[in-house]
Amino acid sequence: MEVIPAIDLLDGACVRLLQGDYDQVTRFSDDPVAMARTWQELGAQRLHLVDLDGARRGEPGNDAAIKAIAATAEIPVQLGGGVRSVERAEDLLACGLDRVILGTAALETPQLVHRLAQAYPGRIAVGIDARNGLVATRGWLHQSPMAATRLAASLEGSGVAVIISTDIASDGAMGGPNLAALEAMARASSIPVIASGGVTNLADLKALQNLRPPLAGMIIGRALYDGLITLPAALETVAGVPIQPPGTR
Repeated sequence: MEVIPAIDLLDGACVRLLQGDYDQVTRFSDDPVAMARTWQELGAQRLHLVDLDGARRGEPGNDAAIKAIAATAEIPVQLGGGVRSVERAEDLLACGLDRVILGTAALETPQLVHRLAQAYPGRIAVGIDARNGLVATRGWLHQSPMAATRLAASLEGSGVAVIISTDIASDGAMGGPNLAALEAMARASSIPVIASGGVTNLADLKALQNLRPPLAGMIIGRALYDGLITLPAALETVAGVPIQPPGTR
């Protein structure tokens, strides 16, 4: 199971929001490329980028940082936030990203998701962000009446590589992940699920690892930035054996 550090981008900086609230922003770094390099050096096998400006406005807001990270990273990089057209998805894939993540489009234009998933096998993910079990879109600013599990089930057979499941109430709140919601998402379809939001300590990682059906991975943000857990310790906890970052002995 992958442990994936998150880099959330707003106005070119690396930040974290509390429960998706753009008025509650904590700024961690003005150099996202250096942050990506740090996570890679500490042993990350994948990076998760979010264009928060793109998610809110539907237009690219952090392409300079995104493309610089994609060009320099030696590990796969995935990105979500504002990817709502074929052209945008193809531009991001062409710049070296391993996966693009569609969120709002999965609800509003599902045919777009199917088209891209068929054209780019293994490289299209869907982000399903939920508040009280219902899908939220457009940077979590709009609430849908559709259940998150129903949207997940509708993607069966689409060719989508993975679902990234975020419980908004857990995100950035440091109160632990919503295990029941994640288990329901994992059961909703045969598509692998990556958990996002709520991880606070190593016990949370073990709890996520023990869910059945098993998760494909977990994205960690604020707990890493606040130093509550370290990436090597997280990797070791999930693997069950000591992890040495690349370049160390």
